[in-house]
Amino acid sequence: MLDRSNLLRRHLGDRRFALTLPRAVALQALHPAIAAALRDHVPNRLWEHKRRTVGGMINIAYSDRDLRSVIRFGHEHVKGADALGRRYHALHPELFFFFQHATYVDTLVTSIDTFSGGLTPARREELYAQCREWYDRYGISDRHAPTTWAEFTDYFADACAALPTPGADTMALRDQLLRPNAWVPRKLPRFAVRALLHERARELLDAPLHPGDQAALATYAAAVRAGAALCPPRLRYLRQARDPL
Repeated sequence: MLDRSNLLRRHLGDRRFALTLPRAVALQALHPAIAAALRDHVPNRLWEHKRRTVGGMINIAYSDRDLRSVIRFGHEHVKGADALGRRYHALHPELFFFFQHATYVDTLVTSIDTFSGGLTPARREELYAQCREWYDRYGISDRHAPTTWAEFTDYFADACAALPTPGADTMALRDQLLRPNAWVPRKLPRFAVRALLHERARELLDAPLHPGDQAALATYAAAVRAGAALCPPRLRYLRQARDPL
């Protein structure tokens, strides 16, 4: 069971994590199988889909109940073939770990670094251990899961470097990735979307930084931090963190 005072529960349900989600979702959409699944199931409502699926994953982290069946029910039907005819299934452990869980772990740490003041190396290691506990609650094989934060960063860098040139399925989602149109991410300015993207996603989506983007993000992040400090918890946290199943 995850203690409610731990780092994961302190940060995962915070709206600042949801604000940073274009980073994770862009990487997910660069994988041919995920792009094909999004094409087949939610071609025009990407962010409404993410509101539901990320909300479910956050709920699992905060709930004291066994919710493994929720993940299986929500993903069992997500299967088919990518643009090259290769079969995929959303619950395949390697696909689920990197292109769901790992991208969210990377984005969570990026969110904390950007909007919440960052973590010491020891606290980052602690958070990663709690993210592994979170993954265990899905009931999906963890054989692809690195055991330490250092191993995770190496694994993640290699996986991102291996992403191929995007195909038609990914490019059909590009506008939604770079200009979120629903949920919390729609509040993110375009300069912040670009600056928060993983460098590999910026490269493959042809979304380079504009002059001043990083400085603008720093100013924007300071304003978000100040606002969060004044915001009561019931407004700062997503519903799934406040009232888990």
